[in-house]
Amino acid sequence: MRDMTPSRERCPACTRRLITTRFDTTFRMPDQSERLCFGIPGGLCEDCHQLYIDPDLIELLDLGSGRCTFAIESDLVIQEQAWSA
Repeated sequence: MRDMTPSRERCPACTRRLITTRFDTTFRMPDQSERLCFGIPGGLCEDCHQLYIDPDLIELLDLGSGRCTFAIESDLVIQEQAWSA
């Protein structure tokens, strides 16, 4: 997981566009506990598979010492897309 600024639209590693949506994530903390976070806004690079989350949000959620070990697009986003189709 890498940091994302609100205005970032492109991946800093490969410059491709980021897919901006909400993610359900798991963070592993230094004490080996896991923290689940739902509906986290972020950007995913489709090419290099890096997830970018705003550093201020990471700080607010006290996840700075954790490592993102899993992220998937939030079910709420998928449900909204299904209902609008």
